Amino acid sequence: MNKHEFRTEPLATSSMPAGVVYLVVNEGAERFSYYGMRAILVVFMTGMLLNTQGDLDPMGEAEAKSYFHLFASAVYFFPFLGAVLADAFWGKYKTIILLSLVYCGGHVVLAMDHTRLGLLVGLTLIAIGSGGIKPCVSANLGDQFGPANGHFLTKAFAWFYFAINVGAFGSMMLTPWLLEHYGPSLAFGVPGILMFLATIIFWAGRNRYAHIPPDRSGVLQELASSQAWHAIGKLAGIYVFVAFFWSLFDQTSSAWVLQARHMNRLWMGVEWLPSQIQAVNPVLIMVFIPLFTYGVYPLLNRIVPMTPLRKMSMGFFLAVGAFLISAYIEQQIGFGMKPAIAWQLLAFMVITAAEVMVSITCLEFSYTQAPLKLKSLMMGLFLLSVSLGNGFTALVNYWIQNPDGTVVLMGPNYYWFFAVVMFLVACLFLLVVKKYREETHLQGMAKVCE
Repeated sequence: MNKHEFRTEPLATSSMPAGVVYLVVNEGAERFSYYGMRAILVVFMTGMLLNTQGDLDPMGEAEAKSYFHLFASAVYFFPFLGAVLADAFWGKYKTIILLSLVYCGGHVVLAMDHTRLGLLVGLTLIAIGSGGIKPCVSANLGDQFGPANGHFLTKAFAWFYFAINVGAFGSMMLTPWLLEHYGPSLAFGVPGILMFLATIIFWAGRNRYAHIPPDRSGVLQELASSQAWHAIGKLAGIYVFVAFFWSLFDQTSSAWVLQARHMNRLWMGVEWLPSQIQAVNPVLIMVFIPLFTYGVYPLLNRIVPMTPLRKMSMGFFLAVGAFLISAYIEQQIGFGMKPAIAWQLLAFMVITAAEVMVSITCLEFSYTQAPLKLKSLMMGLFLLSVSLGNGFTALVNYWIQNPDGTVVLMGPNYYWFFAVVMFLVACLFLLVVKKYREETHLQGMAKVCE
C-alpha cells in the first residue's frame, strides 16, 4: 500500500479493529478539552475578562449567560455543516483532521488573549472546530466494523461513551481549580494541550483506520426520495420540542454555576468551587444508563409500553422539576440564606435522569428512523436542536437586560419562566404524540382493510 493510500473498507477480521483504541483515546482527550474550557467560561467572563488596556472589564451575569449560550448554539450549529463536508466532499478522516487544527487554534487564542476580542475569536474557532467534527467521530468509529466483527460494535461504543464521561469529569474538576489558583492562561492552556494531543493521537492511527470515501451521488439520490423527506420532516418536528429541553439543560453550565456561588458548597468535607459542581453530571450519566436500561424502563414497562416518544415526554416533565428545584434554591438565596449545595445536586440528579430519557432516546430513535445514506446528516440535524435551544436561552438573557445594567427576570422568576415554558412544551408534545399514535393506528387499520 502506498503511504498516501488508505483502506476504504473494514478489514475482514473477527477481532476488535486495531484503530479503535486511537479513536477512544482521541475522544476522551477532545472531550476533556471542550468540557474543561466550557466549565470555566461563565466564571471567567464575570470575573477575569480584561479590556484592551489590560484592566478588569467583567460582564454582568445576564450578558455572560447570553454569550455562553450563543457560543453553545454555534457549537451545535456547525455539526450540520461538518456532516455535509464529511459525507459529500472530504470524507470523515480529512474533516476531523482539518477542523481539529482549527479547534486547537481557538484554545491558543483563549489562553493568550483575555480580552473580549480574544474571547470572540477563540470561541468562534472552537465552535467551528468542535462543532465540525461532532457528527464525524462516532460515525468514523462505526465505519471500522464489518460483518465478521460487528458483534464488537456495542463494546466499542461503550468504551467510547465511557471515555467521553471520564474526560468530562476530569476536566470539570481540574480546570476550575487551575483557574482559581493559576489564572486563565493555564486554565485555558491545559485543555488546549489536550486537544493538540487528541489530534496527534487521531493522526497516529491513520494507517489503521478504514477511510470510507464521501458518497455525494448517494446523498443526492437519497435526498431525491419522498420517503427520505417524510422521515426528515417527522424527526425535525420532534427536534423542535427537544430544543427546549436543551435550553434548560445547558444552563447547568451557566445559570447553575452562578447560582452555586451563593450556596454553602461544603460537601463531603470539601469546599467545592462553583464550576466544579457540574462534574456530577458525567458520573450520574454512567450510573443512570444501566440503572434505567435494566431497572427503571422494565419496571415502567409493566405499567405502560415505554416507547421512545413516551420516554422523551417523561424526560421533558423531569426537566421542569429540576428547574422548580432551582427556583426554590434561588428563593432561599433571595431571603439571605445560603442553601446547602445538596439541593443543587438533587436538581442535577433530576435533570440527568431527564437527559437519559430525552437525549439518549432521541439519538437512538434518530438513527433507526434516518435514511441509510443520511445518517451523519440526521445527526447534524439532531445537534441543530441543541443549537436552537441554546439560541433561545441566549435571546432570553439578551432581552431581559435593561440599559442601566439591571435585568427584568431576577431571582426565582428566571427559573420559573423556563420551567413554565418547558411545561407548556411538554404538554403540547403529549398532544402531538397522541395524534401521531392515532394516525399510525388508522393507517395500520387501512392496510388491514385493503
